[in-house]
Amino acid sequence: MNSTTTRGENVAKRGVPAHFLPHVQGLRAIAVLLVVIYHFEPGRLTGGYIGVDVFFVISGFLITQQLSRELERTDRIKLPSFWAKRVRRLLPAALLVLAFSTVATLTIMPLSALAENLKEILASTFYVENWALAANSVDYLAASGDASLVQHYWSLSLEEQFYVVWPILLLGASFFGVKRLAAKYGDRGRWNAMIALVVIATVVSFVLSVIATNNDPASAYFVTYTRVWEFGVGALLALIPRLRPTRGWFVNVLGYAGVLAILVAGFTYDRNTPFPGYAALVPVLGTAAVIVSHRSERWFDIGRVLSTRIPRFFGDISYSLYLWHWPLIVIAPFIPGWGLSIYNRVILFVVAVVLAWLTKKFVEDPTRQATFWTVRRPRPRVTFAFMLAGMAVLTLLVSSVWVVQQPKYDAAASQLASTVADPPACFGAATGPWPAVTTAAGTGVLGPSGIAGIAEPSPSTNTSKPQQNAALAAPGATPQQAAGATVVDDGVACPTPSLADTIIPSPGFGNADRPSNPECLVTLNDSGLFACHFGSTAVGAKRVALIGDSHAYALLAPFIQLANDNGWALTTYIKGGCPWNTETMPGVDAFSRSCNAWRDNLTAELASVQPYDVVFTAALADATAPGTSADGKALAAGFSGAWKEVTSKGTPVVTMVDNPAWADDPNKCLRISDAADCTEPRADGLVADPPVALAAQASIAAGQNITLLDFSNMFCTATDCAAVIGGANVYRDPDHLTNTFATTLSPFLKAALVGAMTPATSP
Repeated sequence: MNSTTTRGENVAKRGVPAHFLPHVQGLRAIAVLLVVIYHFEPGRLTGGYIGVDVFFVISGFLITQQLSRELERTDRIKLPSFWAKRVRRLLPAALLVLAFSTVATLTIMPLSALAENLKEILASTFYVENWALAANSVDYLAASGDASLVQHYWSLSLEEQFYVVWPILLLGASFFGVKRLAAKYGDRGRWNAMIALVVIATVVSFVLSVIATNNDPASAYFVTYTRVWEFGVGALLALIPRLRPTRGWFVNVLGYAGVLAILVAGFTYDRNTPFPGYAALVPVLGTAAVIVSHRSERWFDIGRVLSTRIPRFFGDISYSLYLWHWPLIVIAPFIPGWGLSIYNRVILFVVAVVLAWLTKKFVEDPTRQATFWTVRRPRPRVTFAFMLAGMAVLTLLVSSVWVVQQPKYDAAASQLASTVADPPACFGAATGPWPAVTTAAGTGVLGPSGIAGIAEPSPSTNTSKPQQNAALAAPGATPQQAAGATVVDDGVACPTPSLADTIIPSPGFGNADRPSNPECLVTLNDSGLFACHFGSTAVGAKRVALIGDSHAYALLAPFIQLANDNGWALTTYIKGGCPWNTETMPGVDAFSRSCNAWRDNLTAELASVQPYDVVFTAALADATAPGTSADGKALAAGFSGAWKEVTSKGTPVVTMVDNPAWADDPNKCLRISDAADCTEPRADGLVADPPVALAAQASIAAGQNITLLDFSNMFCTATDCAAVIGGANVYRDPDHLTNTFATTLSPFLKAALVGAMTPATSP
């Protein structure tokens, strides 16, 4: 008795169909782990998204194999029975995770995520999530901070659409073959017709995929017709047995080559890879090669390796693991006390695996194998009744959450919109203290109207106005001064008692209060230099450039406002995580290479364009690289080197000391505590001896025209940094400013830019 027969008997004893292919479970394991690891660490496995393509090929193969067996055995396909089995297999676990996501939207997620999450939960309930995302032109491969809890249901929606349409098409082709081709081909007429249908559908879909990927890549990623060909490749394997090799050595070569192709795509593809299109051929054909390579007689046979315990385990829970992992990733950043360090990610992965195993054991298997279905064999309409009831209950749950939260959502959104349109007096940064400013002329304090000059001595104190401002800006400022009492041009204090209990945007909206124009932020592994242009197009307009990483992007709104109000021509060069610096970013990973390439592209651009009238730059401060460290000194030298690229051509540079970074998103604290209780120690939030400040001092000493702004004493008192300043919610995450607070910096940014652009005059 050979091993194949033994395996067949064993799986039969366990209640598994004799046509079950164990190595396909191992292939499922590869697919789901690619997707899960990609979502946990997109920078490490940049092409892990191709795991869903592996699933599509597997589904095309298994479903077509099942349908063709039924046709061969009974000459027909019982469509209601087929669909009922799919419902029992897939719907219970899917509805469970959707219900969990609905409750999480109510209890954990910020208020700003309400509408998007509930809308997509409903779209996922009725399996049209892929079309909903396509209609919104969502870029699945972008590093989006506002992804919904159920965005990953797009692939499940697409598969369900395939399950609905595919058996109808095969049944139609079978009927055509029997009626029209039987006279010429006999019984082969049916199969020839089905094969012809699959070939035509596959070729047409592939052509449409290539065209759509070139013309509208965001939508092409989701829509059904660009993915049908992937199912079609699997279907051809089921319909044409001759495509399956039998020679032992060739089976293994083909199988291992297929696994290698999948892994190469997973590790080398990234968000810049045009996908699906031609690029999807690699994982799709690799998957096809593995499917047909099922030989498992010897320990090293590809089929045996993929059928071992660990791959089989992850293959068995792959569906539930795919369902659970993404909501956990999205929810985690909003849980107080929880971060996304490597340790947190490992814990989250383990939690996802445990939940997937529990769901498989207590939801998937019971609903599929219960005696109610296997012994009594009720009519399919009973299954459909359960399906409609489940969908109705979930719809009612979603509607209830919307009814409860919608008034709060509308109130917070209205408050934010009205505040941005007409901010109250002494709001946000206007409450001070004013920032310190360092130029070639020395160090002083920058007010909304410019650097405070030497005023006539005060009759009572004989202290100049700049000295008064400097006193307020000193680290030893009193809590009252730091909380909102500073000196403005006429010497009148600016208290904010009316904003004492105000937080705008509300903690529920703080995370969503980001700049518009996301296309201006180059992210992840993209090295392309994308320039955005705002403001005046007049030939003689002052030309302003905003350069830096995501902390420069956080200032985009006030810069656009200043450009529009003052007739400036604004150009931005911004890449997330990649500050403007000549120090080579270490590492050989894809992001480091892309950052270094982007900087080279920026250098070439700045050398080729007309010199700007002023350049403003900002960058995230690295807490691990204070100015006293070797890395900090290298960063400082790199900043100076970058600025010299433009100051040598007569362009002044304005830069700023970075805002404090928090250990956790302060909005989590603000949602459950008073603003006064949501603080961070100054020593933890601010980087000691910031390299950008050391670079400014060295560059000024070398004769470069540099202006350094330091808002540290606006953000922090002598001991603590605040999450709310003058009624404004300062942060949208642990280190990025809200759009609202950034806009309140406009007067200070304008004063610094105008001062830098104004030629110095002799006394």
